[in-house]
Amino acid sequence: MTDVVVAGGGLAGAAAACLLARAGRRVLVLERESGPTHKVCGEFLNAAAQRYLDALGVDPAALGGHRIGALRLVRGTRVIEVPLPSAGMGLSRFRLDEALLAHAAAAGAEVLRGQAITQARSDPDGAAPAIALDLPGRAGLRTDTLFLATGKHELRGLRRTQTRAPEDLVGFKAHFRLAPHAARDLAGHVEIILFPDGYAGLQPIEDGRANLCLLTSRARLARCEGQWEKVLADLLAEAPHLRRRLDDATALMPRAAAIYRVPYGFVHAPTAADAPGVFRLGDQAGVIPSFVGDGMSIALHSAAVAVDHHLAGLSAAAYHRRLRRDIAGRIRLAGAFYRFGRWPGGQAILMGLAGAWPAGAALAARLTRLPPPTAEQVGA
Repeated sequence: MTDVVVAGGGLAGAAAACLLARAGRRVLVLERESGPTHKVCGEFLNAAAQRYLDALGVDPAALGGHRIGALRLVRGTRVIEVPLPSAGMGLSRFRLDEALLAHAAAAGAEVLRGQAITQARSDPDGAAPAIALDLPGRAGLRTDTLFLATGKHELRGLRRTQTRAPEDLVGFKAHFRLAPHAARDLAGHVEIILFPDGYAGLQPIEDGRANLCLLTSRARLARCEGQWEKVLADLLAEAPHLRRRLDDATALMPRAAAIYRVPYGFVHAPTAADAPGVFRLGDQAGVIPSFVGDGMSIALHSAAVAVDHHLAGLSAAAYHRRLRRDIAGRIRLAGAFYRFGRWPGGQAILMGLAGAWPAGAALAARLTRLPPPTAEQVGA
């Protein structure tokens, strides 16, 4: 019999499965995708994320990750460069998620691909196991413990409770092979490029690729007839720096990954109505704006904290209270920076501050990102 079901094999789910299996628990991972997939993500690993991965036995550098030591903030033709407080790493989710799932399987977790849970139910009659999971084309599963790590995908029966509607925004992610001169100039840097209704992040990742991840308005998407190619052309017409970067670049994905109405600012608040035994991980627990926040480190942190609580016999509610203390303040502050950075006047002020006070960017990162875990926290 399975001790724990993990719904989702992304960063949080795969990391949790690895930790649980190492602790001797019988773990079943249900991953909706049948193979590797691209996800809308900035694909930047900060020091905290790298430390968690190291504890799991995953080396981003060995997977081809590109070391990143500086940030460029760009608006129009103005470029401001500041050093990062600690070196980051650019590595695609396409490669990293698969490496983590492989580690989980090697540790003893059972991984089932192409398995999308259609509904979860907490049994009202008190039957055990208490959580029923419906799967298409096969008998349902029951478990007392569910690690919910479906990312931005909602699971019917366990949807996130949001206090406000998500903003009407759309995110895109695409990989490119830049022209040699552009690749040389981008090497070692992450670039945040501001434009009137959003921003883009561009950075090197493995195998000489560059990841472009951007957030823009649905109004722009509608103006561009819902087509990624037209959205990109529209942006390049008003973002000269990005246009130069992508001159003579080769698109490496058949189509851009896209996501709509991301609930930035969401943090799960445990209530008496919560299904017992459900541990929310990653974006199911909290969604931080990517402008200055780092969802990848939150995903890995949530996995480690949830596993610690479960192994100690503590409740899901206790875990959620602890995680909320860890991330809620950072998410609120990241949201303030994000809203300020989407306003043209705010963008101008941010550029002025970054130019006059370069250390301010490092301070913003420290205030909105989780610190690297201690040796005790990762079991070293």
